[in-house]
Amino acid sequence: MVQFVDVLGVTSVVTAIPAMLDGVGADDSLAGLVATAYAMFFGGLLVLGSRLGQKYGRRRTLLAGLTTLIIASAIGALATAGWQLVVARSLQGVASALSVPAALGLMLASVPDEEVRGQALALWSAAGATAGALGFIVGGVLTDLLGWPAIFWINIPVSIVLALGVTSTVSAAPDRIPGLSLDVPGAAILTTSVMALVLGSAFLEHGSTRHIGFMTIAAGCAGILLLVQWLRHAREPIIPLAAVRLRRLSIGTIGSFVNTATTSSAGVLLTLYLQREQGLGPFMTGLLLLPISIAVIAGSALAAPAMRRFKRRFVIGCGLGLIAIGNLAAAMALGSNPALVVALLAIGLGLGLSSVACNDIGTDVPEEHTPTAIGLLNTSAQLGTALGVGALVLIASPSAYGQISGTAFALAMTAVLAGLTAFSLARWTPSPDQLVGANTG
Repeated sequence: MVQFVDVLGVTSVVTAIPAMLDGVGADDSLAGLVATAYAMFFGGLLVLGSRLGQKYGRRRTLLAGLTTLIIASAIGALATAGWQLVVARSLQGVASALSVPAALGLMLASVPDEEVRGQALALWSAAGATAGALGFIVGGVLTDLLGWPAIFWINIPVSIVLALGVTSTVSAAPDRIPGLSLDVPGAAILTTSVMALVLGSAFLEHGSTRHIGFMTIAAGCAGILLLVQWLRHAREPIIPLAAVRLRRLSIGTIGSFVNTATTSSAGVLLTLYLQREQGLGPFMTGLLLLPISIAVIAGSALAAPAMRRFKRRFVIGCGLGLIAIGNLAAAMALGSNPALVVALLAIGLGLGLSSVACNDIGTDVPEEHTPTAIGLLNTSAQLGTALGVGALVLIASPSAYGQISGTAFALAMTAVLAGLTAFSLARWTPSPDQLVGANTG
């Protein structure tokens, strides 16, 4: 439920941004920042959020995240100026950075059995995917019926119910490491670098700010290089090098990045195409994209039995292969909505398979590295969305590549990326000393 609420809070706002800006008398130029602020703080603070869960306890950190979400929602619902919307969205990102890794960590700690763990991760992925697609529809309905503040107001009672559920069902047993260092310098470098990458990707979407986008992304990359040097010398680095060297975590992180880079970007491209080229409204666009979430639920359900029969790298490869086929089919189906629905079903099925397997293999690490793994997996997924959307909107901006539309060409590029990653994982054989557990990945 925490995963569902957090993801729903992302996508439900997207369709309401024009109404929000009109409601507070803000200029359309603020739309990008309202949309990006959440991802900046969520992606930038995820690893730190995982570390806070280690230091102060996951249950306590989860409750802090839900409390922050209540405060952020109140600020957003009562906003009378554009900057207040930006503050609200930023605080929502902070809330998710605290609550998502804590919730996932608590869930994994409660299901030590490998088979049940796979089922739990399947539910986690299905909840996120379902909320991702339903958010577009929910946002449109709430805005039309009750006005845009309802999108923020609804989070308050839901968060209170979740907090009560956590306090009554989750054990208060100590699960923290009191003397653990937060590595403030490392956390600051990591947060700033991720935020720069996300913000730079948003700038790429508009021709007038693309030069700023490239410079901001370059600054983010420089920050990552600085972070690598810091991690080598810090006493208790925010990302332990021992965790970074784990091959399974690398596979899960790469897979998570490609999953969102090739599916979230495709969703944005198709949303723009359906509204600009076909003239559909937000509600009908969300309804047409709904097959992705339906198929993700099916793919997530198939992932656990598939991982019992095949190596997880193979399941990830199959999922990415389906994403590649779906994106290529979508590029060829533009103009035919029935054919597009079939392509979306393939994308969703592949995403369900791959995301569950990526989370499973990425978190199958020694217990002391689990919080780091959770943070890195979620951060890579956020970066995949931000960088994928920014790059592909840039690729799709020319009106045509010969006889091929820019949208179709960009979708074909996502198919190439997913296909190449699937092929690389199929050829990547982990060495025995990198493996943990019975399922060799």
